[in-house]
Amino acid sequence: MSLFTLAPSRGPRWQIGVQAGLGIALPIAVMTLLGQPVLGYIAASGAFTVLFAAGAPVLERARLLPVIGVGLVISAALGVAAAPWPVLVSLGLVVVAIVSSALMFGYRVGPPGPIFFILVFGLSATVIRSGTVPPLVYVAAIAAGCLFSYAIALTPLLAPAMRAQPARHLRELLPGPAWDADTRMLMLRIAIVTVLGVLIGWFVDPGRTYWIVGAAVTVIGVVTARRVVLQRALHRMLGTLTGAGVYALLALLHPTGLWLALLLGTLQFSIELVIVRHYALALTLITPLVLLLVGAATGTLGDMAVATERIIDTLVGASLGALSAFLRPRSRA
Repeated sequence: MSLFTLAPSRGPRWQIGVQAGLGIALPIAVMTLLGQPVLGYIAASGAFTVLFAAGAPVLERARLLPVIGVGLVISAALGVAAAPWPVLVSLGLVVVAIVSSALMFGYRVGPPGPIFFILVFGLSATVIRSGTVPPLVYVAAIAAGCLFSYAIALTPLLAPAMRAQPARHLRELLPGPAWDADTRMLMLRIAIVTVLGVLIGWFVDPGRTYWIVGAAVTVIGVVTARRVVLQRALHRMLGTLTGAGVYALLALLHPTGLWLALLLGTLQFSIELVIVRHYALALTLITPLVLLLVGAATGTLGDMAVATERIIDTLVGASLGALSAFLRPRSRA
C-alpha cells in the first residue's frame, strides 16, 4: 500500500458508491425540504450500513445488513444514554470497542470491522450533548437512516436475475464465533488503544476521545501484519492533514441544505471508488465528509478550531494504532 501507487482494482465499486452516496444525500435533502435538516444529518449516519459486505451478492447482503443496522442503532442508543455523563461515555466507548471487535472478528464479518460502531457511539454522545435534538428523536432518526440505506442496498433485487442468484444463509455468512491467534491479537490491540485513547482524552477533552480511538482502530484494521498497520498509520496521518485542508476550502463555501446534501453524497460516492485502492486518497475525502456532517449536526460547521482538534486527535490515535502493531501473535514472534 504505497503512497505513490494505486492498489489493483478489486472489481467495480460504482454500485456500492451510488448506494452509499444516496444513503447520505437523500435523507439530508428530504429532511431539508421538510424543514428539519438536522434530522437529515443524523439519519445520514445510517449510510454506514451499506458499507458492509460490499462485495457479497445482494441476497446475502439482504440477510446480513439488518444485523449491522441493529448493531449501529444499539451503538447510537448507548451513546445517547451515556451522553450526560462523561465518565459513562468513556466507559461505554471501551465496552463498545471491545464488544464490537469481538463480534466482528469472531464472526468473520470482514471490512470495515468495528470502526463504525465506535464512531456512531461517539457521534451520538457528541450530538446529544450539543442539545440539537431530543434523545429519542435522535435514535429514531438513526434507525430510519439505517432502514433507508438497507432499502437502497436491496434495489438490485428489482431485477429478476438478481433474485435468482444462489445465496448462503445467515449462519453461513456469520460462521463462528471463533477467535484464533490473529483475531485475539486484533482484539487485544483494540482494547489497549481504546483504554489509552480514553486516558489521553481525559487529559485533553473527553468529548474528543472517540475521534482518537476511532483513528487508532481504523489504523489497526482487520489484519495483524505489522507492515500493513504501519502503512495505514502513515496514510491516515497524511490523508487527514490533506483532508483538513479540503474541509477548510469547502467550509469557505458555507454549504447548506440541498447543496450540502449533494456535496456529501458526492464525497461518499468518491470515497467508495478509491478506498480499496489508495487509503490516503480516500482519507482526503473522508475527513471533510465527517467534519462537514458532524459540524452540520452540532452547529459547528466551518469552525476551524474543531478541524485543528481533529487533526491532533488523528495524529495521536494513528500513533497509538501504529505502536500497537509491535504486539504480535505468539506464533509469529
